[in-house]
Amino acid sequence: MSIELAPTISGVPVRRWKQYPAYRDSGVEWLGEVPEEWVTWKVTHGFQKLGSGTTPKSDDSQYYNDIIPWVTTSELRETVITDTKSKLSEKAMKDYSSLRIYPPETLLFAMYGATIGRMGILAIPATVNQACCAFTGSIFLDSKFTFYWLWMRRPILIALSVGGGQPNLSQDDLRKIRIPAPSVPEQRAISAFLDSETGRIDTLIEKKERQVELLQEKRAALISHTVTKGLDPDVRMKDSGVEWLGEVPEGWKVRKLKHIASVKFSSVDKKTEEGEQPVCLCNYVNVYYNDYITSDLELMKATASVAEIQNYTLRGGDILITKDSESWDDIAVPAYVSSDINNVLCGYHLAQIRPNISLSDGEYLFQSFYTRGINDQFRVAATGVTRYGLGKYWLENSLFLVPPLPEQRAIAAFLDRETGRIDTLTTKVHESISKLREYRTALISAAVTGKIDVRSEET
Repeated sequence: MSIELAPTISGVPVRRWKQYPAYRDSGVEWLGEVPEEWVTWKVTHGFQKLGSGTTPKSDDSQYYNDIIPWVTTSELRETVITDTKSKLSEKAMKDYSSLRIYPPETLLFAMYGATIGRMGILAIPATVNQACCAFTGSIFLDSKFTFYWLWMRRPILIALSVGGGQPNLSQDDLRKIRIPAPSVPEQRAISAFLDSETGRIDTLIEKKERQVELLQEKRAALISHTVTKGLDPDVRMKDSGVEWLGEVPEGWKVRKLKHIASVKFSSVDKKTEEGEQPVCLCNYVNVYYNDYITSDLELMKATASVAEIQNYTLRGGDILITKDSESWDDIAVPAYVSSDINNVLCGYHLAQIRPNISLSDGEYLFQSFYTRGINDQFRVAATGVTRYGLGKYWLENSLFLVPPLPEQRAIAAFLDRETGRIDTLTTKVHESISKLREYRTALISAAVTGKIDVRSEET
Protein backbone atom coordinates (compact mmCIF):
# COMPACT_ATOMS: atom_id res chain seq x y z
CA MET A 1 0.00 0.00 0.00
CA SER A 2 1.22 3.52 -0.79
CA ILE A 3 0.32 6.89 0.69
CA GLU A 4 -0.19 10.08 -1.29
CA LEU A 5 0.10 13.06 1.04
CA ALA A 6 -1.69 15.50 -1.24
CA PRO A 7 -2.75 15.94 -4.88
CA THR A 8 -0.64 17.85 -7.37
CA ILE A 9 0.34 21.20 -5.89
CA SER A 10 0.79 24.22 -8.17
CA GLY A 11 1.51 21.95 -11.10
CA VAL A 12 4.16 20.05 -9.14
CA PRO A 13 3.54 16.29 -8.91
CA VAL A 14 3.38 15.05 -5.32
CA ARG A 15 5.30 11.84 -4.81
CA ARG A 16 3.96 8.71 -3.20
CA TRP A 17 5.67 6.41 -0.74
CA LYS A 18 4.99 2.95 0.63
CA GLN A 19 4.22 2.32 4.26
CA TYR A 20 6.42 0.21 6.51
CA PRO A 21 5.70 -3.55 6.41
CA ALA A 22 4.33 -3.71 9.98
CA TYR A 23 3.24 -1.30 12.68
CA ARG A 24 2.66 -1.35 16.44
CA ASP A 25 0.74 0.88 18.82
CA SER A 26 3.01 3.72 19.97
CA GLY A 27 1.10 4.11 23.24
CA VAL A 28 0.72 7.82 22.46
CA GLU A 29 -2.81 8.85 21.47
CA TRP A 30 -1.89 11.63 19.02
CA LEU A 31 0.82 9.55 17.35
CA GLY A 32 -1.09 6.31 16.83
CA GLU A 33 0.89 3.50 15.25
CA VAL A 34 4.61 3.55 14.49
CA PRO A 35 6.74 1.09 12.52
CA GLU A 36 7.16 -2.17 14.42
CA GLU A 37 10.95 -1.97 14.71
CA TRP A 38 11.10 1.64 15.90
CA VAL A 39 12.16 2.21 19.51
CA THR A 40 10.95 5.06 21.71
CA TRP A 41 13.75 7.02 23.38
CA LYS A 42 13.67 9.74 25.97
CA VAL A 43 15.68 12.69 24.71
CA THR A 44 17.84 12.48 27.83
CA HIS A 45 18.82 8.91 26.81
CA GLY A 46 19.22 9.75 23.14
CA PHE A 47 22.03 12.28 23.66
CA GLN A 48 25.11 12.31 25.85
CA LYS A 49 24.32 15.76 27.17
CA LEU A 50 21.71 18.50 27.23
CA GLY A 51 23.09 21.85 28.31
CA SER A 52 22.84 25.57 27.97
CA GLY A 53 24.98 28.66 28.49
CA THR A 54 24.81 32.20 29.77
CA THR A 55 25.35 35.86 28.90
CA PRO A 56 28.51 37.42 30.33
CA LYS A 57 28.20 40.91 31.80
CA SER A 58 27.27 42.95 28.74
CA ASP A 59 29.08 46.15 29.72
CA ASP A 60 32.41 44.40 30.30
CA SER A 61 34.37 44.61 27.04
CA GLN A 62 36.96 42.06 28.17
CA TYR A 63 34.34 39.32 27.64
CA TYR A 64 33.42 40.22 24.06
CA ASN A 65 34.77 40.89 20.55
CA ASP A 66 37.19 37.98 20.64
CA ILE A 67 37.35 34.61 18.84
CA ILE A 68 34.88 32.16 20.45
CA PRO A 69 31.54 32.01 18.55
CA TRP A 70 28.58 32.71 20.87
CA VAL A 71 25.06 31.82 19.70
CA THR A 72 21.97 33.74 20.80
CA THR A 73 18.42 32.64 20.01
CA SER A 74 18.07 35.44 17.44
CA GLU A 75 20.43 33.38 15.26
CA LEU A 76 18.29 30.23 15.39
CA ARG A 77 16.47 30.19 12.06
CA GLU A 78 16.26 26.48 11.17
CA THR A 79 19.62 26.72 9.42
CA VAL A 80 23.16 25.42 9.84
CA ILE A 81 25.16 27.92 11.90
CA THR A 82 28.53 28.68 10.35
CA ASP A 83 29.27 31.94 12.17
CA THR A 84 27.86 34.18 14.91
CA LYS A 85 27.44 37.92 15.32
CA SER A 86 29.15 37.96 18.71
CA LYS A 87 32.39 36.36 19.87
CA LEU A 88 33.48 35.75 23.45
CA SER A 89 36.94 35.70 25.03
CA GLU A 90 38.80 32.96 26.85
CA LYS A 91 38.35 35.06 29.98
CA ALA A 92 34.57 34.83 29.60
CA MET A 93 34.83 31.05 29.37
CA LYS A 94 37.03 31.00 32.49
CA ASP A 95 34.90 33.38 34.58
CA TYR A 96 31.53 31.82 33.69
CA SER A 97 31.42 28.13 34.51
CA SER A 98 28.07 27.68 32.72
CA LEU A 99 29.74 28.44 29.39
CA ARG A 100 31.12 25.50 27.46
CA ILE A 101 32.12 24.83 23.86
CA TYR A 102 29.63 22.64 21.99
CA PRO A 103 30.93 20.66 18.98
CA PRO A 104 29.64 20.71 15.39
CA GLU A 105 26.35 18.81 14.84
CA THR A 106 25.01 20.06 18.17
CA LEU A 107 21.28 20.80 17.91
CA LEU A 108 20.19 24.11 19.47
CA PHE A 109 16.62 24.83 20.60
CA ALA A 110 15.27 28.19 21.86
CA MET A 111 13.55 27.62 25.20
CA TYR A 112 11.69 30.89 25.78
CA GLY A 113 10.80 34.36 24.62
CA ALA A 114 9.76 35.50 21.17
CA THR A 115 12.00 32.89 19.53
CA ILE A 116 10.74 29.88 21.48
CA GLY A 117 10.94 26.73 19.38
CA ARG A 118 13.38 28.13 16.82
CA MET A 119 16.30 25.81 16.07
CA GLY A 120 19.70 25.55 14.46
CA ILE A 121 22.52 23.04 14.05
CA LEU A 122 26.14 23.97 14.68
CA ALA A 123 28.66 23.58 11.88
CA ILE A 124 31.38 25.10 14.08
CA PRO A 125 32.42 24.74 17.72
CA ALA A 126 30.51 27.40 19.67
CA THR A 127 29.10 28.38 23.03
CA VAL A 128 25.52 29.62 23.64
CA ASN A 129 23.44 31.92 25.80
CA GLN A 130 21.03 30.86 28.54
CA ALA A 131 17.98 30.68 26.25
CA CYS A 132 19.51 27.99 24.04
CA CYS A 133 19.24 24.32 24.92
CA ALA A 134 22.05 22.32 23.33
CA PHE A 135 21.56 18.64 22.38
CA THR A 136 25.00 17.16 21.91
CA GLY A 137 26.65 13.75 21.59
CA SER A 138 24.22 11.63 19.60
CA ILE A 139 23.71 8.13 21.03
CA PHE A 140 20.34 6.80 19.88
CA LEU A 141 18.93 9.99 18.36
CA ASP A 142 20.54 11.75 15.40
CA SER A 143 20.66 15.56 15.71
CA LYS A 144 19.11 16.24 12.31
CA PHE A 145 16.34 13.66 12.78
CA THR A 146 15.58 15.18 16.21
CA PHE A 147 15.58 18.63 14.58
CA TYR A 148 12.85 17.55 12.16
CA TRP A 149 10.91 15.75 14.88
CA LEU A 150 10.95 18.79 17.21
CA TRP A 151 10.01 21.09 14.34
CA MET A 152 7.01 18.87 13.67
CA ARG A 153 5.98 19.13 17.37
CA ARG A 154 6.91 22.81 17.78
CA PRO A 155 3.31 24.18 17.95
CA ILE A 156 2.40 21.66 20.68
CA LEU A 157 5.58 22.33 22.65
CA ILE A 158 4.89 26.06 22.60
CA ALA A 159 1.29 25.46 23.67
CA LEU A 160 2.54 23.43 26.64
CA SER A 161 5.06 26.09 27.71
CA VAL A 162 4.39 28.11 30.83
CA GLY A 163 5.25 31.56 32.07
CA GLY A 164 3.65 34.84 33.02
CA GLY A 165 5.41 37.39 30.81
CA GLN A 166 6.64 34.97 28.16
CA PRO A 167 6.29 31.28 27.20
CA ASN A 168 8.97 29.13 28.75
CA LEU A 169 10.28 25.60 28.25
CA SER A 170 12.94 24.28 30.60
CA GLN A 171 15.71 21.79 29.94
CA ASP A 172 13.77 19.34 32.11
CA ASP A 173 10.74 19.72 29.81
CA LEU A 174 12.88 18.88 26.81
CA ARG A 175 14.62 15.96 28.55
CA LYS A 176 11.26 14.25 29.10
CA ILE A 177 10.25 14.29 25.44
CA ARG A 178 9.88 10.77 24.01
CA ILE A 179 10.78 10.23 20.36
CA PRO A 180 9.99 6.98 18.50
CA ALA A 181 12.79 6.38 16.01
CA PRO A 182 14.48 3.75 13.85
CA SER A 183 18.20 2.99 14.00
CA VAL A 184 20.57 5.96 13.75
CA PRO A 185 21.60 5.09 10.14
CA GLU A 186 17.93 5.02 9.13
CA GLN A 187 17.30 8.29 10.98
CA ARG A 188 20.07 9.84 8.93
CA ALA A 189 18.54 8.46 5.75
CA ILE A 190 15.20 10.04 6.68
CA SER A 191 16.94 13.34 7.43
CA ALA A 192 18.78 13.26 4.10
CA PHE A 193 15.49 12.59 2.33
CA LEU A 194 13.83 15.51 4.11
CA ASP A 195 16.78 17.78 3.37
CA SER A 196 16.36 17.00 -0.31
CA GLU A 197 12.55 17.20 -0.46
CA THR A 198 12.13 20.28 1.74
CA GLY A 199 14.93 21.93 -0.24
CA ARG A 200 12.96 21.28 -3.43
CA ILE A 201 9.81 22.72 -1.87
CA ASP A 202 11.68 25.71 -0.45
CA THR A 203 13.07 26.49 -3.90
CA LEU A 204 9.54 26.49 -5.32
CA ILE A 205 8.33 28.72 -2.50
CA GLU A 206 11.18 31.17 -3.11
CA LYS A 207 10.28 31.35 -6.81
CA LYS A 208 6.65 32.03 -5.99
CA GLU A 209 7.58 34.64 -3.38
CA ARG A 210 9.62 36.34 -6.10
CA GLN A 211 6.51 36.24 -8.32
CA VAL A 212 4.61 38.08 -5.57
CA GLU A 213 7.39 40.69 -5.34
CA LEU A 214 7.30 41.24 -9.11
CA LEU A 215 3.50 41.57 -9.09
CA GLN A 216 3.69 44.13 -6.29
CA GLU A 217 6.37 46.06 -8.18
CA LYS A 218 4.18 46.01 -11.29
CA ARG A 219 1.20 47.22 -9.25
CA ALA A 220 3.17 50.08 -7.69
CA ALA A 221 4.62 51.14 -11.05
CA LEU A 222 1.18 51.08 -12.66
CA ILE A 223 -0.33 53.29 -9.94
CA SER A 224 2.61 55.68 -9.93
CA HIS A 225 2.62 56.14 -13.70
CA THR A 226 -1.15 56.51 -14.03
CA VAL A 227 -1.57 58.94 -11.14
CA THR A 228 1.27 61.18 -12.38
CA LYS A 229 0.95 60.82 -16.18
CA GLY A 230 -2.71 59.96 -16.80
CA LEU A 231 -4.33 57.54 -19.23
CA ASP A 232 -3.62 59.26 -22.54
CA PRO A 233 -0.11 58.43 -23.80
CA ASP A 234 -0.33 61.26 -26.37
CA VAL A 235 -1.36 64.03 -23.98
CA ARG A 236 0.69 67.23 -24.05
CA MET A 237 2.91 67.62 -20.99
CA LYS A 238 4.05 70.62 -19.00
CA ASP A 239 6.58 71.25 -16.25
CA SER A 240 4.88 70.73 -12.88
CA GLY A 241 7.21 73.16 -11.15
CA VAL A 242 8.04 70.45 -8.61
CA GLU A 243 11.35 68.69 -9.15
CA TRP A 244 10.30 65.24 -7.98
CA LEU A 245 7.07 65.34 -10.04
CA GLY A 246 8.72 66.43 -13.29
CA GLU A 247 6.39 66.83 -16.25
CA VAL A 248 2.65 66.30 -15.86
CA PRO A 249 -0.27 66.46 -18.31
CA GLU A 250 -1.55 69.86 -19.33
CA GLY A 251 -4.69 70.75 -17.43
CA TRP A 252 -3.45 69.08 -14.26
CA LYS A 253 -2.73 71.17 -11.19
CA VAL A 254 -0.46 70.74 -8.19
CA ARG A 255 -2.36 71.43 -4.97
CA LYS A 256 -1.72 71.17 -1.27
CA LEU A 257 -3.84 68.50 0.38
CA LYS A 258 -5.59 71.06 2.60
CA HIS A 259 -6.96 72.78 -0.53
CA ILE A 260 -8.68 69.64 -1.84
CA ALA A 261 -9.64 67.80 1.36
CA SER A 262 -10.17 68.21 5.10
CA VAL A 263 -7.70 66.51 7.45
CA LYS A 264 -8.47 65.30 10.98
CA PHE A 265 -6.17 63.52 13.41
CA SER A 266 -8.31 61.19 15.50
CA SER A 267 -7.99 61.10 19.28
CA VAL A 268 -10.73 58.50 19.82
CA ASP A 269 -9.24 55.64 21.84
CA LYS A 270 -10.52 52.37 23.27
CA LYS A 271 -11.06 53.75 26.76
CA THR A 272 -14.63 53.65 28.06
CA GLU A 273 -15.88 56.82 29.72
CA GLU A 274 -19.13 57.25 31.66
CA GLY A 275 -21.90 58.82 29.62
CA GLU A 276 -20.39 57.96 26.25
CA GLN A 277 -22.18 55.99 23.55
CA PRO A 278 -21.09 52.53 22.28
CA VAL A 279 -19.31 52.62 18.91
CA CYS A 280 -16.87 50.62 16.80
CA LEU A 281 -13.38 51.88 16.04
CA CYS A 282 -11.51 51.43 12.81
CA ASN A 283 -7.99 51.07 14.20
CA TYR A 284 -4.41 51.00 12.96
CA VAL A 285 -4.42 47.27 12.17
CA ASN A 286 -7.61 47.57 10.08
CA VAL A 287 -5.99 50.26 7.93
CA TYR A 288 -2.54 48.70 7.73
CA TYR A 289 -3.76 45.31 6.48
CA ASN A 290 -6.68 46.32 4.27
CA ASP A 291 -7.02 48.48 1.18
CA TYR A 292 -10.73 48.93 1.77
CA ILE A 293 -12.58 49.54 5.04
CA THR A 294 -15.95 47.79 5.26
CA SER A 295 -18.31 46.69 8.02
CA ASP A 296 -17.16 43.09 7.45
CA LEU A 297 -13.81 43.78 9.16
CA GLU A 298 -13.24 42.85 12.78
CA LEU A 299 -13.63 46.23 14.48
CA MET A 300 -12.81 47.24 18.04
CA LYS A 301 -15.66 47.94 20.48
CA ALA A 302 -15.38 51.26 22.31
CA THR A 303 -17.35 54.29 23.48
CA ALA A 304 -17.25 57.89 22.25
CA SER A 305 -18.73 61.27 23.09
CA VAL A 306 -21.38 62.94 20.93
CA ALA A 307 -18.73 65.37 19.61
CA GLU A 308 -16.38 62.53 18.68
CA ILE A 309 -19.19 60.71 16.87
CA GLN A 310 -19.98 63.85 14.91
CA ASN A 311 -16.34 64.50 14.03
CA TYR A 312 -14.94 61.06 13.27
CA THR A 313 -17.74 58.82 11.92
CA LEU A 314 -16.64 57.25 8.64
CA ARG A 315 -18.30 58.26 5.40
CA GLY A 316 -17.96 56.91 1.89
CA GLY A 317 -15.06 58.57 0.12
CA ASP A 318 -12.91 58.98 3.26
CA ILE A 319 -9.27 57.99 3.16
CA LEU A 320 -7.63 56.81 6.39
CA ILE A 321 -3.86 56.72 6.77
CA THR A 322 -1.45 55.63 9.49
CA LYS A 323 0.00 58.80 11.02
CA ASP A 324 2.59 57.20 13.31
CA SER A 325 4.44 53.91 13.52
CA GLU A 326 7.51 52.17 14.91
CA SER A 327 8.76 51.88 11.33
CA TRP A 328 9.51 54.81 9.05
CA ASP A 329 8.23 52.76 6.08
CA ASP A 330 4.79 52.34 7.67
CA ILE A 331 3.90 56.04 7.68
CA ALA A 332 0.89 57.11 5.54
CA VAL A 333 -0.30 53.60 4.64
CA PRO A 334 -3.78 54.27 3.18
CA ALA A 335 -7.18 52.57 3.20
CA TYR A 336 -10.36 53.69 1.43
CA VAL A 337 -13.91 53.84 2.79
CA SER A 338 -16.00 53.08 -0.28
CA SER A 339 -19.40 53.64 1.38
CA ASP A 340 -20.88 54.99 4.60
CA ILE A 341 -20.49 52.70 7.62
CA ASN A 342 -22.90 53.29 10.48
CA ASN A 343 -21.51 53.78 13.97
CA VAL A 344 -17.87 53.27 12.98
CA LEU A 345 -15.32 55.94 13.94
CA CYS A 346 -11.75 56.65 12.86
CA GLY A 347 -9.56 55.48 15.75
CA TYR A 348 -6.34 56.78 17.24
CA HIS A 349 -2.98 56.64 15.41
CA LEU A 350 -4.90 57.45 12.22
CA ALA A 351 -5.64 60.52 10.11
CA GLN A 352 -9.05 60.87 8.47
CA ILE A 353 -8.99 62.63 5.09
CA ARG A 354 -12.29 63.71 3.52
CA PRO A 355 -12.05 64.96 -0.09
CA ASN A 356 -13.84 68.09 -1.24
CA ILE A 357 -16.15 66.37 -3.74
CA SER A 358 -16.15 69.37 -6.07
CA LEU A 359 -12.36 69.17 -6.41
CA SER A 360 -11.17 65.63 -5.77
CA ASP A 361 -12.39 62.06 -6.13
CA GLY A 362 -11.89 59.91 -3.02
CA GLU A 363 -10.64 56.80 -4.78
CA TYR A 364 -8.26 58.78 -7.00
CA LEU A 365 -6.84 60.47 -3.90
CA PHE A 366 -6.58 57.08 -2.17
CA GLN A 367 -4.55 55.66 -5.09
CA SER A 368 -2.32 58.76 -5.00
CA PHE A 369 -1.11 57.77 -1.53
CA TYR A 370 0.48 54.68 -3.11
CA THR A 371 2.62 56.80 -5.44
CA ARG A 372 6.18 56.63 -4.18
CA GLY A 373 7.02 60.24 -4.96
CA ILE A 374 3.96 61.53 -3.16
CA ASN A 375 4.35 59.13 -0.28
CA ASP A 376 8.01 60.07 0.18
CA GLN A 377 6.86 63.49 1.37
CA PHE A 378 5.36 61.90 4.48
CA ARG A 379 8.34 59.70 5.21
CA VAL A 380 10.71 62.65 5.02
CA ALA A 381 8.43 64.70 7.28
CA ALA A 382 7.96 61.94 9.88
CA THR A 383 9.97 62.57 13.05
CA GLY A 384 10.79 60.56 16.14
CA VAL A 385 13.34 58.26 17.75
CA THR A 386 11.69 54.95 18.66
CA ARG A 387 8.36 55.83 17.03
CA TYR A 388 7.88 58.01 13.97
CA GLY A 389 5.02 60.50 13.71
CA LEU A 390 3.60 62.66 10.92
CA GLY A 391 2.46 66.14 11.96
CA LYS A 392 -0.83 67.60 10.74
CA TYR A 393 0.92 70.62 9.23
CA TRP A 394 3.08 68.42 7.01
CA LEU A 395 0.16 66.29 5.91
CA GLU A 396 -2.05 69.28 5.09
CA ASN A 397 0.73 70.96 3.12
CA SER A 398 1.81 67.86 1.16
CA LEU A 399 1.49 68.17 -2.61
CA PHE A 400 -0.90 66.19 -4.81
CA LEU A 401 -1.61 66.15 -8.51
CA VAL A 402 -5.19 67.16 -9.33
CA PRO A 403 -6.50 66.34 -12.82
CA PRO A 404 -9.98 67.53 -13.87
CA LEU A 405 -12.60 65.65 -11.82
CA PRO A 406 -13.89 63.46 -14.73
CA GLU A 407 -10.29 62.39 -15.42
CA GLN A 408 -9.74 61.56 -11.73
CA ARG A 409 -12.77 59.27 -11.85
CA ALA A 410 -11.58 57.61 -15.05
CA ILE A 411 -8.13 57.02 -13.53
CA ALA A 412 -9.69 55.61 -10.35
CA ALA A 413 -11.89 53.23 -12.34
CA PHE A 414 -8.94 52.10 -14.49
CA LEU A 415 -6.72 51.47 -11.47
CA ASP A 416 -9.50 49.69 -9.59
CA ARG A 417 -9.89 47.29 -12.51
CA GLU A 418 -6.20 46.76 -13.29
CA THR A 419 -4.94 46.51 -9.71
CA GLY A 420 -7.82 44.13 -9.05
CA ARG A 421 -6.45 41.81 -11.74
CA ILE A 422 -2.97 41.97 -10.25
CA ASP A 423 -4.39 41.39 -6.75
CA THR A 424 -6.27 38.31 -8.00
CA LEU A 425 -3.06 36.87 -9.43
CA THR A 426 -1.21 37.70 -6.21
CA THR A 427 -3.86 35.94 -4.14
CA LYS A 428 -3.55 32.81 -6.27
CA VAL A 429 0.23 32.77 -5.82
CA HIS A 430 -0.16 33.25 -2.06
CA GLU A 431 -2.61 30.32 -1.99
CA SER A 432 -0.08 28.21 -3.88
CA ILE A 433 2.63 29.13 -1.38
CA SER A 434 0.32 28.22 1.49
CA LYS A 435 -0.39 24.79 -0.02
CA LEU A 436 3.30 24.13 -0.55
CA ARG A 437 4.01 25.01 3.09
CA GLU A 438 1.19 22.74 4.25
CA TYR A 439 2.60 19.92 2.12
CA ARG A 440 6.08 20.54 3.51
CA THR A 441 4.76 20.26 7.08
CA ALA A 442 2.78 17.12 6.26
CA LEU A 443 5.79 15.50 4.59
CA ILE A 444 8.05 16.13 7.60
CA SER A 445 5.40 14.79 9.96
CA ALA A 446 4.80 11.65 7.89
CA ALA A 447 8.52 10.88 7.53
CA VAL A 448 9.59 11.35 11.16
CA THR A 449 6.60 9.43 12.55
CA GLY A 450 7.00 6.50 10.15
CA LYS A 451 3.72 6.99 8.29
CA ILE A 452 5.71 6.70 5.06
CA ASP A 453 8.74 4.55 4.29
CA VAL A 454 11.16 6.76 2.37
CA ARG A 455 13.62 3.89 2.02
CA SER A 456 11.49 2.50 -0.83
CA GLU A 457 10.41 5.61 -2.70
CA GLU A 458 7.98 5.33 -5.63
CA THR A 459 7.42 8.12 -8.12
